[in-house]
Amino acid sequence: MLGIGCGCFCWENLSEFCIQEPQPFALPSPLPDWPQGHGFATGRVHLGEIELLKVTSFERIWSFNQARGKLRGISFYKPTGVPDGYHCLGHYCQSTDKPLRGHVLVARSDMDEKISPYSALKSPALEKPLNYSLLWSLDSDIDGSVFFWFPNPPIGYKSLGIVVTDNPVEPDIEEVRCVREDLAEPCEPWDLIGCVQPKHDGYPIRFWETRPFRRGLQGRGVPVGTFFCDSVSGLRGHDLEVACLKNLDPTLHAMPNLEQVHALIRHYGPTVFFHPEEAYLPSSVEWFFKNGALLWKYGKEKGERINYDGSNLPWGGFNDGEFWIDLPDDNDSRNFLMSGNLDSAELYVHVKPALGGTFTDIVMWIFCPFNGPGTLKVGPVSVAMSRVGQHVGDWEHFTLRISNFTGELWSMYFSEHSGGGWRDTSEIEFIEENKPIVYSSKHGHASFPHAGTYLQGSSKLGIGVRNDTAKSDVFIDSSIRYRIIAAEFLGEGVVSEPCWLQYMREWGPTVMYDSRSELDKVINLLPMFVRFSVENLFDLFPTELYGEEGPTGPKEKDNWIGDERC
Repeated sequence: MLGIGCGCFCWENLSEFCIQEPQPFALPSPLPDWPQGHGFATGRVHLGEIELLKVTSFERIWSFNQARGKLRGISFYKPTGVPDGYHCLGHYCQSTDKPLRGHVLVARSDMDEKISPYSALKSPALEKPLNYSLLWSLDSDIDGSVFFWFPNPPIGYKSLGIVVTDNPVEPDIEEVRCVREDLAEPCEPWDLIGCVQPKHDGYPIRFWETRPFRRGLQGRGVPVGTFFCDSVSGLRGHDLEVACLKNLDPTLHAMPNLEQVHALIRHYGPTVFFHPEEAYLPSSVEWFFKNGALLWKYGKEKGERINYDGSNLPWGGFNDGEFWIDLPDDNDSRNFLMSGNLDSAELYVHVKPALGGTFTDIVMWIFCPFNGPGTLKVGPVSVAMSRVGQHVGDWEHFTLRISNFTGELWSMYFSEHSGGGWRDTSEIEFIEENKPIVYSSKHGHASFPHAGTYLQGSSKLGIGVRNDTAKSDVFIDSSIRYRIIAAEFLGEGVVSEPCWLQYMREWGPTVMYDSRSELDKVINLLPMFVRFSVENLFDLFPTELYGEEGPTGPKEKDNWIGDERC
């Protein structure tokens, strides 16, 4: 990640821009009164020896622009309204081209012996820094100066963020607190906010969001909401030790109970729109099985009908290539299953803790019996393929990330194709109150945040596979049509996992495509002066053109236990 470049801004260009401060963002509708129970949406989270509150009110310290041709900059903020007894852990920054949407966590030591019986025998959970080291200072003829300070922690403690001032006076040691190192987790810079070219220094300074290095179902790292900065040269700031917090409370008390989970889905469940020309609709898994899906075993000459609940599928293990699912042999039955059955379709929900139990991830899986062929695009020419992209048993998903402090929808993950990504709620569409919209791509069913055409390949050259999305009369309201299939944190027996969820093998046979003949059709349609050689053009398309391994089910995916890939 640290090798990523950036378009840095030089101070001499500052007079050409007018800084636009971000405005606060709010969801379209107020939050409801969530059902009562445990620590969810109470405004605070206990980590064992530390209690946290989330602060979203800020005082701007300093701003600057960073890119030519686009009104985009970075603003630095100090949290305000920190309650008595709680302590700031670092300052906040974000780009100015999106609404003010961030938060920082403030903390106090929780010495309740019921939570931590040995806490009185240890050093304090929080401690003042010894002093500060000046990392960088920047000068602007228009906006004055800014200074970035690193809190130097006592031995056995870790710093959690950077302090920003608009004057050269070293901050007071009361400004922030450091955390005892056994209450901290390693973190990593992961999302580049921006960078700036100092006026008299040859190396730009980069600013990053941070996240725990270890994430997923078993991860206990808690991001504080502060930022990390380093030099592009790697000579200064590269080894800066900024940490995350660690949740030592094994109960993860801030996670929602089952009633609260249902309330969250009813309130936030997205409407999934399918393309108006979609020919391969979703269905329930049970409908797929009832209507003739077959289980094949390697070496057998005939497939076996699958029970409607999947009870005769092999359980557990791993994807060893010994079993796979396929459509019936006769054409009428195959075509019937390939078309899907929207009336039976539902979203399959996996609920799990995220970021140390300070967030809840509601992962919504959608099943389609068949993934249709794609459409190749080369410059201005688009050609529908006859087979490339086809496979049996398509599983796609999107994820809602909910703040356990308030129950607010904080962000969404869209699976897309060739790698998905997280979107802040200020970047997504809503259809009714706080219900987002998800656009499912034509034939491929990947999820996207907006209607339009997304190119899977080289967008710069306009070469790749089209992912077309649009609003239509064909949709599923996941706030109504869903089934919770797993929520391990609730304890054994609270949610019954369906039999088919334990099937870890392939939901479709491996398919090899004659991609070259398909590409030849596209190339022959191009004018001579824009043609590439077949070999060069072939390399620009996504690897799925070579073939398609039989897709696996939700529990075999990396994000079942881990975090979303990005």
